[in-house]
Formats: sequence, C-alpha cells, structure tokens
Amino acid sequence: MAKFDKKLGAILVKHGLINEETREQFLGDSERANASFTETLLTRNVVKEPEIIAAVAQEMNYHPINLERVKPNPMALERLTEEQCKTWQVLPISRLGKMLTIAMANPFDVLILDDVKLVTGCEIVPVVSTDVSVMKAIATAFRQEVDTGEEMDQLLSGADSVEGAMELKENKEEDGAIDLAEDIKSGNSPVVKMVNLLILSAIEQRASDIHIEAFEKRVRVRYRVDGACHETNSLPKRVHPALVSRVKIMANMDIAERRKPQDGKFQMRVKGRQVDFRTSILPMIHGEKVCIRILDSSGLSLSLDQLGFEPEALEDFRWAVKQPYGMALVTGPTGSGKSTTLYSAVKEVLCVEDNITTVEDPVEYQLDGVNQVPVSDKRGLSFAAALRSILRQDPDTVMIGEIRDKETAEIAIKAALTGHLVLSTLHTNDAPSTVSRLVDMGIDPFMVASSVVLVSAQRLLRKLCTECRGPIQLPPERLLEIGFKETDLESAKFMEGKGCGRCSAGYKGRFAILETMRMRDEIKRIVIDGGSALDIRGKALELGMITLRRCALLNSMRGRTDLKEVVAMTQNEV
Repeated sequence: MAKFDKKLGAILVKHGLINEETREQFLGDSERANASFTETLLTRNVVKEPEIIAAVAQEMNYHPINLERVKPNPMALERLTEEQCKTWQVLPISRLGKMLTIAMANPFDVLILDDVKLVTGCEIVPVVSTDVSVMKAIATAFRQEVDTGEEMDQLLSGADSVEGAMELKENKEEDGAIDLAEDIKSGNSPVVKMVNLLILSAIEQRASDIHIEAFEKRVRVRYRVDGACHETNSLPKRVHPALVSRVKIMANMDIAERRKPQDGKFQMRVKGRQVDFRTSILPMIHGEKVCIRILDSSGLSLSLDQLGFEPEALEDFRWAVKQPYGMALVTGPTGSGKSTTLYSAVKEVLCVEDNITTVEDPVEYQLDGVNQVPVSDKRGLSFAAALRSILRQDPDTVMIGEIRDKETAEIAIKAALTGHLVLSTLHTNDAPSTVSRLVDMGIDPFMVASSVVLVSAQRLLRKLCTECRGPIQLPPERLLEIGFKETDLESAKFMEGKGCGRCSAGYKGRFAILETMRMRDEIKRIVIDGGSALDIRGKALELGMITLRRCALLNSMRGRTDLKEVVAMTQNEV
C-alpha cells in the first residue's frame, strides 16, 4: 500500500485537502505506526472520509460508495472468499448477470482488477471507498452475525447445564489459544456457544471489559465501551451457574469453589489475531460476578504521537524518557491509560543497544525485544523482589508496573540515582500531589527531588464521533464557570455528538490528556524544604504547567470532545 499512499497523498494535495508538509508528515507517521495513510488521516481528523473518497473517485472517474449504507448481495459475496477480499481490499456489492460491482480501496491497481476478474469470471464494475471502510465492511459481511436476540434465545433453551459448560471441544491452535470462529461453528453445547458469542460481540463492539452480574431474578451482561458500561443482554437466572462454570473452565479456575474470589486468564484466536483475556470472579449475594478484561493488542497505539497529548506535554514527556537516568512517573486512576503510555515510552526508547526490563502485574502486552517479568505473589515474586533481581541483570531502562509500597519506591529511587532510567505509575489525582505521596510513603524529600525528573497525571476522554457531531451554543457565564478564559470564547467552537450507527451515544474512541510537571530547580527546593502539594502546584503553574482541566478545555474548543466529558473527568481549578 506504500505506493498507493503516496499516490493518494498527491491527490489530496491536488484537491486542496492537505498541503505538502502535512502529506510528508503523515506519510512518515503512517509508515512508523505500520498503518495506512488513510487510517492515519482519519484517526487524527485531518480529512473526512467522504472527502477522500470523493477526491479519488473524481480522479479515476469512478462512482463513490458509502459502505455504511450498503448491504452486499449474498450472491455477489459468493464470488470471493473473505481471505481474497482482505488480501485485495475489495468487497463484492452486487451482481447482475456477468457484471460484478466491487468496492475498492485502491482503484489504481489494475492487477487487482485483473485478478478479481480471473477468479470471479465476471466483468468488474469498480466503485471507490477507503481501506478503512472496506476492511470494516468485509468483517461485517463475512462474519457470523452475533445476534443477541433470536440466536441467543435459541441457545437459552439448553444453556442451563453445568455439564455442558465443562465440554472441552475447543479448537485450539498450536500456541494453546482457542480459535473463536471455529469454536462457535463446532458442535459445542449451547452454554459454550453462548459464552463465545458474548466474547465475539464484545470484541466487535470494541469493549474493554465484559461484566456478567447475577441479580435475584436475572443475569445482566454489560460491556464497557470507551470507558462507559452499556447493558447488552438480560438472561434468565437459571443459566448463571453454567455461564460461570464455563468461564472458570476457560480460565483454569476451580469450578467447585464458589465462596472465594478467583483470578485467571485465557487466550483466543479472533480473526487471525491472538487476544488475551484476564478473568476475575467475585462472590455476591445472588451468585458470582464475572469480569473479563479484553486485552486486544490490535487496537493498541504504541506511538506517543498518537496518544493525543498537547504539544507542550508531549515535549516534556519525550524529554523525560530520553534522559540517561532518573525517574518518570505517570499517575492517574485505574483505567486512565497509564499502562499504554508506559508501553509507548518503552517503545520510544527501545533499541538494540539498551537492555530494557519491565516488572508488571500482570504483563498486559508483549513487546518484542523487551524483557518482561510477571509478578506473582503466590510464588513470592513481589515488585520489590523482582526489582532487586532486575538491577543485577544490567538494565539500562526499567519499567515498573506500579509503585505500591515504600519498599518498591525505595528500590526504584535508588535505581534512578545509580544510572538507570525508571518508568513507573502511582495512583494520585494530579502531578504535584505525586511528590507529596512519595514523601508520605516514607521517602526522604531530598531523595525524591534528586531522583524524579518528571511527574505526569493522565486521564482518558471520549472522542466525539466525527460523523454525527454538530455545533452547539452554550451560555458564556457557564463556560467561564467551568474554567474558560474570556479570550477563549472569541474563537471557540463547541460540538456535541448526536449519535449514529458508527458510534456509541455520540462518542467513538478515546484520547489521553496529560498534565506534566518537570522537576525544575525551583520545584526541587520546595520539595526539600517540606512544601505542600499546593506550594508545588502554585510554582508549577507559575512555570507554565498546563493542567488536566486546561488540556480538556482546549480539546473541547477544537470539537474533539464535549463539555460533559470535561466536567466528568477533570477537576475545576477555580
């Protein structure tokens, strides 16, 4: 696709949609991120998809097509396999006699047209779309439809058997992962198919977690999508024991134990990629609650440029991770994207000359070229114990999943002071209070000031759907109350999501905001003198720190998110 990306870039420049500088920048970014040029442009809202399609269609004198509004004819789909469609990035739309209409991502490649013509035996009528839409439409057209209505009702009649949950006819690959598609098609029991359908549906809806919750008369299934939970199914209470037993079997738990919490994990092969699942089961008054965390690395962005930070924050963070030694901390609540930021930082400094080691609980994503140590309290391998051993392994960079206690903090700070770059996380609300938190844990203020080079606080905000968002008028007094400046109101354009078929209640995806505080000499003096978090915050603001609320406000002014997210996820500083 590299040749097509360059051709597409030239067309967009020709039509005035981007300039030459943007073209070169995003071609380089897409190559580094191993993504298509179109995907990079759409992800960063540089150009809208209809504009790209219209430009290419006009250049080639082909008709454009909106695949969101088209359902491919089954007779047309029969002419190509799913694998062929993915390889060529084409999708058969309709067939009339010997004429086959196909949507193409790359209409410039005449060899693809020849191959499709040869395989199908039809005359080809090409229409233009993008690789993003074509690949999404292929997945929708060929997948076995996850029907939470009729198909689930059919399965419910036989899904209350615990014996059925113990069926072990999984279609496993050589690496031990279950092939989800084959497992659904095979002759497994209804409860096995039901769990598989719930998992497949969650992945297709971009969920990060699945919650199976027992109440007095029903079982509620919820997916967490873009940080918010949505109820997807309400099942009869009688299927609950079988559902829980099936999940326990998959995660190698004790199915006879119902009074104690249990944790486990398993892997599944989904559409050619391996997805990891982390499972937690907790006893409740009406039965055990199941939470399945989906760790799908295919949607993981490991480039600092793609996380959405403000330029000043990105510059500070890049400066910190490129220091030869010292400690850089990322703070925030659970689910704020700290791990992704740390992985991106590791990827930023990853090179064959350096020895990079991580200690995590658990290892969420595997990075090639990085030594990753999983913490296990059962085996006596705590963060502190693992860290001591790591420091005898000649590391250059050490990533610690989380600093939980004084012992781990002391070892991490000593490592930072003895020539190692240490990256880690803490659970605090903002950057200035992190320093006070370390002191409260029993670390000497002088040691904190000497070792820490940067502290950052992070949150994730939901992005407005670019397809259905629209402008909104808000009263100026309310905007000033939230934290806007008078000068902001002159040029700000606020948006809100209306909700459409491509998003969830007007939102689609999330981005990170980052508050960074460099440990400059002025701040170090306050720390050594025993200053409070308020003293540190005041000096940091004086030195130009951009707060989380300000980052959120700037993004709302650009129409990237709405004020509801700003107020929900950040604290007012007024």
